[in-house]
Amino acid sequence: MTKPVPTGAPARRPSVLTRFVLYAFGAMIVLTLLWTKASPWLSYPVAWLSHVALEQAAPMWVRGVHQQLGRMEVDTAVEIAVPNSGGRRAEVTLEADPGRYAYGLPIFAALLVAAWGAARAPGRASRAALGYVLLLPAQAFSLVMYLLMQLAGAAQFDVRMLRVDQWQLEAIVYGYQVGVLVLPTLVPVLVWLWLDRQFFTDVIVRGWKQSLAASTAPQRPAG
Repeated sequence: MTKPVPTGAPARRPSVLTRFVLYAFGAMIVLTLLWTKASPWLSYPVAWLSHVALEQAAPMWVRGVHQQLGRMEVDTAVEIAVPNSGGRRAEVTLEADPGRYAYGLPIFAALLVAAWGAARAPGRASRAALGYVLLLPAQAFSLVMYLLMQLAGAAQFDVRMLRVDQWQLEAIVYGYQVGVLVLPTLVPVLVWLWLDRQFFTDVIVRGWKQSLAASTAPQRPAG
């Protein structure tokens, strides 16, 4: 004989893993919208690090770097032929938005918010500040590789015009692929996993294992 379930029984609360996913999705939308407004200021250190990296790593190409909020301009020593100008040549100037590849910050922040929303995990402010600093080198790498790829493309990937070896040009192409396609989304997740590893192990992994065990456990026959 089955026991009737009371009609006033409280609804089952979503699991920690479900709450984490929902919070992460919602926080991602909100923080990305805020990022579009705050990125010129928050990405300024990325531009500064990229400025230093370009002058140190490519002094034969870089004449000067000019920074403004939301904009970076690089004057280079590489000359290319100007189309339809009778053979006139001009030096290449590169432009970029420093926040273009720094969008990993809202991804990282959304994971922090989701951990707090799912299980009230403490230490959000300190982790946010530390994560912001840890993300800067990877973001600067992405920006530098984007600018170098722009330069290589403007020179039509001509090693003689760029005054580099073939392997160096291939390294720029490979670095661009990693810096643009992989690092902007992978690094913020890895930084969060490292800073919130206890929450991830104790809450997310354990909750996932419990949900998996509950779904595979044999069901008792009613009666």
